[in-house]
Amino acid sequence: MMNFGYNSLWGLLVLAADIWAIINIFQSSASNGRKLLWTLVVVILPVLGVILWFFLGPRAGRA
Repeated sequence: MMNFGYNSLWGLLVLAADIWAIINIFQSSASNGRKLLWTLVVVILPVLGVILWFFLGPRAGRA
């Protein structure tokens, strides 16, 4: 039986937020270079990258 604790829950939430951010990055109207930079920030710094993307990422093209 698998024992999932709070660490697993937080990990899944961070993973879901990262996937959400990366999808939104690719759907944005930013240039390809900026998309690559934002993607690297989100992948390297998962929690901080999502927060930065949410507040500092381009607004156009978001659904």
